[in-house]
Amino acid sequence: MTSGLWELVLEGIWVTVQLLFFSALLAGALSFASGIARTSRWWIVRFLAGFYTEVFRGTSALIMIFWVYFVLPLAFGWQLVPLWAGTLALGLTYGAYGSEIVRGALNAVDPAQREGGVALGFTPWQRMRLILLPQAVPEMMPSFCNLLVELLKGTALVSVMGMGDLTFSANLVRLALQESAEVYTYVLVVYFVIAFALTRLMRALEKRLRAGIGKEPEHDASARRRKRARTTGVGVGAAADGGRS
Repeated sequence: MTSGLWELVLEGIWVTVQLLFFSALLAGALSFASGIARTSRWWIVRFLAGFYTEVFRGTSALIMIFWVYFVLPLAFGWQLVPLWAGTLALGLTYGAYGSEIVRGALNAVDPAQREGGVALGFTPWQRMRLILLPQAVPEMMPSFCNLLVELLKGTALVSVMGMGDLTFSANLVRLALQESAEVYTYVLVVYFVIAFALTRLMRALEKRLRAGIGKEPEHDASARRRKRARTTGVGVGAAADGGRS
């Protein structure tokens, strides 16, 4: 592969990373905003948040990209550049999925925690910020990790707009070299490396968040329980052998 083609692929990787970053920020903000809104005591707030979730969760991300890039300019008279069109479409779509993650984690917090906040005279926002979110966010991390990896794979859809992301650039290289196997294998490896790095980062963040509220990571807790069970089993077995002797 010539240096020019390598530069094209590297530019595509950089565009994909930018798109992932901005769309993840938008999706995260929408996830928390709509997820918290769905637990509101006001029915109109719950209705609007639920409407957003159902609409964007029930539509195709690819068609949403087409709509934002091709239909939105006809309706409002202004055209988004491909990067921001892709960010908007992917952020809205994956934010709807994230909304359910936030809502489920908030509802899973022990009701006694809410009652304790009421007893202390906290306002609803104080209960959310000081009691519910610190306990719910660590439980969201595994699901958000999966969603982030899905968002990474979803960035390949923006190639339909002619945006020079990794997939689009790799296709140009394939056409230039007439080598499908080599090029697409390389693309698979790059996506895997990025996804693996994201997974490690999210797990480290989960561990830190759990430590912040006095909880150990689930895999550490499971290992400790297995170790305790093995130790107990050995002790019981030794005592039984001693009693028979």
